[in-house]
Amino acid sequence: MTQEVLPGIFRIPVPLKGNPLKELNSYLIMGKDRNLLIDTGFRQESCREALTAGLKELGARREDTDVLLTHLHADHSGLAPEFVGADRNIYVSAPDHDYLDANTRKKLWGRADAIYLSAGFPRHLLDALTSSVPARSMAAPEYEGYRILAHGDVMEAGNYRLTATVTPGHTPGHLCYWMEEQGVMFSGDHVLFDITPNITAWVGVENSLGDYLDSLSAIRTYDVKLTLPGHRATGNFKARIDELLRHHDARLAECLAVVKRRQGMTVYEIASHMTWKIRADSWEAFPNNQKWFAVGECMSHLDYLKAAGRVRLEHDGAVEHYFAAE
Repeated sequence: MTQEVLPGIFRIPVPLKGNPLKELNSYLIMGKDRNLLIDTGFRQESCREALTAGLKELGARREDTDVLLTHLHADHSGLAPEFVGADRNIYVSAPDHDYLDANTRKKLWGRADAIYLSAGFPRHLLDALTSSVPARSMAAPEYEGYRILAHGDVMEAGNYRLTATVTPGHTPGHLCYWMEEQGVMFSGDHVLFDITPNITAWVGVENSLGDYLDSLSAIRTYDVKLTLPGHRATGNFKARIDELLRHHDARLAECLAVVKRRQGMTVYEIASHMTWKIRADSWEAFPNNQKWFAVGECMSHLDYLKAAGRVRLEHDGAVEHYFAAE
């Protein structure tokens, strides 16, 4: 079940039942004084069983284990409070912490819903999704013991030193973990190899896609010999970053072309005219949860185009409409 990817570092496959990502790569770094567990899976029984079995197979005790989160998404953080030792810590970046902390996350969720409504997302669909999307229904339970990691902070376990590397974009405070001596990068969802990370709009972030592209360019300078991603297989780090940069160039061009052809549409309407790798004959046949992701990604591309002066928006009451600025 588990796989030793380096001496003392193990991949624990955690199935993501009913999710197109299929599986999370959870990583355990074993040490004498403590273990580090990177990401945990959904708050879902199949994830819980797989992670429990993996830790048991490796002889790792929860009371000796700290949890490092790459980011806030529920498929990475949902089980963290259950698998951290009682006197241990869950580490996350400051921006992502606010979406996990019991005192702030519900307010942020409400503000995020308002953004979707302004994008023209139908209220009845949004209301139905609010309680059913895994991002919320399988998120971590309320927990107030998170510890903050900043860029450059170092965590140690066994013979390894991991440097927290802030790579905003996929989430406001996504973290990669860099082991310089070994040339190993735990990339979370910042760099994935056979799927493209979803980039969406975030509360309080003006240009999440711009942040993501800047983060990709910055991390490309690292001398990475082995990438350990959050999902699926590994690959050539720099070549994949180049592919992702080209992918978003093409998506930006497509998004702008749709705006030019159909001036004054909402984000929801623009998304309906873009191409998506979803098995559906039409936008109407799209699964509603995939519409949620598509509209969020479309928003991030429009925010980028707006920051670049390529599109402008006008408000019609509570709804935004986009026009080409050229």
